[in-house]
Amino acid sequence: MDTSGEFPSADTEVDASGLKCPLPILRAKKALAQMASGQVLKVVTTDPHAERDFQAFCAQTGNALLAQAGRGDAIWHFLRRR
Repeated sequence: MDTSGEFPSADTEVDASGLKCPLPILRAKKALAQMASGQVLKVVTTDPHAERDFQAFCAQTGNALLAQAGRGDAIWHFLRRR
């Protein structure tokens, strides 16, 4: 997980806090479908499995996973739409 404190600027944010797999991925997929190519989506999750779920999702869909970072229970995922 990136802990450098340098995060991309997000065009859209989805709060999936408190949701378990697969709901954070489904919310991200829906948001990405409404975004233009190259835009950045920030997804906030609390599911401890979300980090690897988003890694697999991006590998399968071709979207870029720019950064992942956590603070407390929250994990931020930054994705660039393909």
